Parts: sequence; structure tokens; C-alpha cells
Amino acid sequence: MNDVLTAEVLRNALVVAAEEASIVVVRSAYSTFIVEGSDASAAVLDARGRLIAHSMATTLMNSMALKVALPELVRDVPLEVMRPGDVYVLNDAYRGGVHTNDLLVYRPVFVGDRPAYFAATMIHVSDLGGLSAGGMAPLATDIFLEGLQLPPVRLATSAGLEPAVEAILRANSRTPDKVMGDVRALVAGTAVAAARVGALVAEYGAAGLASGIDDYLDYTEARTRAALADLPEGRFEASYPIDDDGISPEKSHDVRVAITLERHSSGGGRIEPEASATGAEGETQAPEIRTDGAPQVPATVGVESQETRAVVDVGPPEMRAVVDFAGTGAQVPAAINASASQSLAAAVFAVRCFLDPTIPMNDGCLRAIEVRLPEGSLLNARSPYPCGGRYVPIYAAMEAIFQALSDAVPERAIAPSGILQPFSIAAVGAPYWIHLSYDFGGVGARRGLDGPDATGVHFGIGRNSVPQAEPVESRCPLIVESIETIPDSGGPGRHRGGLGSRTVYRFLADCHVTTRGDRLRLAPPGRDGGLPGRVGGFFKRHLDGTVERLASKVNNVRFAAGEAFVVETTGGGGMGSPHERDREAVLADLDAGRVTERGAQEGYGLTR
Repeated sequence: MNDVLTAEVLRNALVVAAEEASIVVVRSAYSTFIVEGSDASAAVLDARGRLIAHSMATTLMNSMALKVALPELVRDVPLEVMRPGDVYVLNDAYRGGVHTNDLLVYRPVFVGDRPAYFAATMIHVSDLGGLSAGGMAPLATDIFLEGLQLPPVRLATSAGLEPAVEAILRANSRTPDKVMGDVRALVAGTAVAAARVGALVAEYGAAGLASGIDDYLDYTEARTRAALADLPEGRFEASYPIDDDGISPEKSHDVRVAITLERHSSGGGRIEPEASATGAEGETQAPEIRTDGAPQVPATVGVESQETRAVVDVGPPEMRAVVDFAGTGAQVPAAINASASQSLAAAVFAVRCFLDPTIPMNDGCLRAIEVRLPEGSLLNARSPYPCGGRYVPIYAAMEAIFQALSDAVPERAIAPSGILQPFSIAAVGAPYWIHLSYDFGGVGARRGLDGPDATGVHFGIGRNSVPQAEPVESRCPLIVESIETIPDSGGPGRHRGGLGSRTVYRFLADCHVTTRGDRLRLAPPGRDGGLPGRVGGFFKRHLDGTVERLASKVNNVRFAAGEAFVVETTGGGGMGSPHERDREAVLADLDAGRVTERGAQEGYGLTR
């Protein structure tokens, strides 16, 4: 396995195994958002819980959940009781999951008589109960209002789906047939990935494959540390606000981060827990979550006891990034908290944005990036605090890291961005139809470049796209009247922020609309003298043509047939003084309709 060509073939074979699984899920699923938006993820892991490969278009938030949740599965269902053909499922946000609608499905891959690897798939199924159809529940005050919770349970055997689990899923869904179609797609995807991994075991031998994987992860770690070594050592701090929690519309919440780029003793950053906190009834308490290649406590991937620890120093110092969210706001009884796996994904993604983009994403990368998530914070919620609104805090976490690292590496700086604005549209009663979607905000300007329009800085989207108008119209009683970018929405600057977008849905039947937006009150600021982006919003256009602005987080607002729902996304912040922008660039924006005459005059002082 030392041959470079063989190693590269193996690496791609592992990625392809996961990618093929995700494609199978997309092509087999029933939910519109999966079929038309390609919202599916797959990964290959080993029995130690290491992320080996994930599908090329997989969202990092999903693959990190698949990684963090696997030890939870193994804790409840030991490897020795698993059998070929078994498939398992969970969605517990406090045990590595995301939120109730995201099902994590695992199939063990046996080498001899014991599981050595796992094929895993994950999608947001159409509906599993909760306050609103589609799993949004933006006004949930506890996890129980967000939908059905599943601990690790066996979903299927070689004989097929477990009837009892199917009955539970059906009984808790407004769209039971679609959910079970999605579940079967998830199971089928794991079967494909498992077969591909089994073929690799046969081709390379159990020892050869294991050795090749170890080499691949070590290679990734080495490249990650080398890329970190190109960044300046030091401590860099930043924070980013959340508009509101939906319950108290005028109260903002802050996510804070301190990033330390430092050399430390090698040995994979291993920190061995000596003790862990114990609750009154003897339960092990979940400590601060971290990832740095540490030996694993059985309950969680990469955890460190807050009480005692012993550092093992081996070899010369190596570069690492320590991402510490101490000072972040406490969890709240509102849907703006995130589970640890999601916050971990946001942090890793944001750091990787400042590194070589060709570095693979696997467990080797995680050894060089230590993430500290205070328990009971917005970024590491505990039961019963809701986690469905995870996009809100983790995008704030991501933005805080962007700004901290922009201070560290000004030549790679980026201004804050508009983000995705999720929403759902659903029937007011049975038979249910559901359209779950989001629109993207404009990206902040970057050093030397304008921000891209209406794409959002996103780690959670992977291959996903906003579904095309025609398939949505064929599946739901609505018409997509228009989709356009919004002139003047990008923050003025020497480099302009990306534009937000406007989409108008006109309804042919009564329906409920649910929204979960942010950066709709507090605009993404500019950087280095740039100006903020224009805030977007959600709007209701009444039959008489009047337009009403909705709150950013609303649940089941009723629309009548003929009324329209308008989604406007927020533009990105500008970078540098607008007065330093090249005149020809402003004129080109005028000609392209990106700015108006008024916008050119007020933002750039240009008239013609």
C-alpha cells in the first residue's frame, strides 16, 4: 500500500463508494426536496468511529453528524451483537444527530465475523411530526415540539424493514408514504456503499485496506498541519450576533470565538481523560465537546473531561488550530440552539476555508483542529432545549471564525454574508403536501473580489440546490411567479458584496407558511470601510396587492389561495471604502442592473 498510485486509486474508490450511495438515495427517495434538491449525504466510517470518506457533494454538517453519532450507536448496540444485513437508525440531536427530521442510517460492513466498517446515509425526510409540516418548528420551546425522537434502534435486517419501527415512523408523519419511501432509499444507499467497501476488502485484503486507510488519514493530517503552518501564530477573537430567537424578537444573542494558531507537541494532539463528571444518579455527564484526534470515551467522538487530563508529548511541535467558543451565549428555550455535531462541522468548515481546498476531508483533518464547545451553550445544547434551528447559531459561529481568521490573514479576508433563509409551505390539512426549501443570500466581498450573488456562504448545502420552478409547480399547488436578484442589495465597497435574491410564490390553494430566517434585522456589516448588505425578509402579498412583512421566524402563517409569499434574501457586506471602487466597475454594475442610478449615487457618489 506504499505505492502512491495504488493509494490514490484506493482514496478515490472510498470516495466513490460514498458518492454512489448518495446518488442512489437521491434517485430512490420520495420527498421533493431530496429528488429535486439532491439533499442527501453518505459516508464510509470504520468501527472506531473515524470518518474515512464522504460523498463529494455531501454537506459537512451531515458527515460530521454521521461521525459523532456512530459511537452512540455502538454504545447501545455493541459490535458483537450486530449481524450481516442489519441496518440501524437514529436522529437524537444530543447524541450526534442534527434534528428530528434528519435520519442517520448505518449498515455494518463485516470483515470475518465482526463489523470493521460502516456505510452511512442521511437525509431530511419529508415529515416526522412537530409543530409544522416538514420539520421546521421555528417557535419550538423544547425538543418535543420538533418531532419524533429516535435513539439508536435496528431499522432493518436481511429480511427487510422492522415492522414495529415502520409503524412508529408512519404513525408520527403527516406524509407516511413519502417518509417510508425516503427510509427505503436510505437503506438502499447503505447497501450500495457496503458492497463497494466489501469489494475493496476482497481486492486489497483486510490488512491491506486497513493499512491504506491509516496512510490516507495520516496524509490528510500532515497536509492540514502544513497548511496551518502557513498561517501566523497567535490568538484571534471575534463574535457575531443572532438577530433574535423568535420568542423575543428584539433580543439578540452572540456567538463568540477565540482561535489560537500554535505549535504543540506532536502525537496527534492526544489528551487522555482521567476522570469524568458524574451526575447525581451516576450518569456520565457530557463534557465540553472537542475534536483533536483524542482517544475516544465510549459515549462520544473526541471528548475531553473538563476535570482532569494528561497530555502525552511525543515528537517535535506541530501546528494546530484551537477553536474555542467560550463566552458564547447560553442555550435558550427557543429554536436557535445547535447540537454539538453541527457546531463542530461549522468550525471545521470555516477553518478549512482558509486552507488549501484540495486537502481531503476525513478524520485526519480533525486531528489538527481542536474545537471546544461549552456544554449548555447555543452551540452544544442539552435536553430538552430544541436544536431544529441549528442553522442560525452555526452560521453565526462560522461567520465569527471567518472574521477572526480574516484578521489573522488579511489577504484572504471576507466580509460577512447573507445566509440561507429556510422556509416550508404545506397544506393546511390532509392530504398533506409539503414544499421545504430555502433561498440564498449574497456572499460578502473578498479581498480583491466582489461577493458572488445569491449563493450564500454555506457549509450545509453540498450538492443541494434550490429546486427548479417546474418540478415544484408540478408537485405542489403553487406558481413560482419570479426569481431575480435585488439591485443595490450588496454592500457598497471597493469590492461590492454579493446581491440577495427575491422569489415570489403565488398559491393556488390555501396553505401554511413557516419561516426560519436570520440576518434580517442586523445586516451583515462591511469590512475595512465597506458598507453593510441590505437586509431581506419574508413577506405576505394580500389579494388587494398590499404587502405585509412577516417576522423572521413564524410558524404556520395561513395564506389564502391567490395570495403570494415573497422571499427576499440579504446581501453581503462590502469590503474597502466605496469611494475606492473603480468607476468602470460601478458603471458595469449599472449596465448589468446590479445597482440602480440611485444606488450608484448614494453608495459610490457616482452620477452619469
